[in-house]
Amino acid sequence: MEILTAVSMAMDLKRFVRDVPDFPKPGIVFRDITPLLANPQAFQDAVEQMAAPFLGGTVDVVAAAEARGFILAAPVALRLKLPFVPIRKPGKLPFDTHRHAYDLEYGSDSLEMHVDGIQPGQRVLVIDDVLATGGTVGACIRLVEQCGGQVAACAFLIELLALRGKERVSPFPIHSVLQY
Repeated sequence: MEILTAVSMAMDLKRFVRDVPDFPKPGIVFRDITPLLANPQAFQDAVEQMAAPFLGGTVDVVAAAEARGFILAAPVALRLKLPFVPIRKPGKLPFDTHRHAYDLEYGSDSLEMHVDGIQPGQRVLVIDDVLATGGTVGACIRLVEQCGGQVAACAFLIELLALRGKERVSPFPIHSVLQY
């Protein structure tokens, strides 16, 4: 009898990702994960695949930027039995924050994190739904470092290879479940 591993049983998650052309502006193909989120089995499988490389205790805390990053990072943190630290848009957190401005493939933005969100020396897994140009995750990395944390790795549901975001996130290890 063949024993199936979690990897061999993994679903084809790409079939749950919808391409939306020209969103949020002409020339951008947006990878919409709402069909994946609407399917409990696909959502569960995505969380399991994102968490799997980190089950061995290589990280101390999970951090992610709003909004889609939260959707994936919170269940990954629960799966790993680790704290979750939210990284939010300016003015959304009620305590003292660090702030970092960054560029996106279609504009610019800023993110904030509580100054005590990450403790010095903690190994942090930074999660987002998509690695595109690396702007958002780069801002998250800077915020973790401002708190004295060490980025152990970054994990994404989707990596858009043509936008070369991995280069911007170097030298940190990258785990992406789906690549386009």
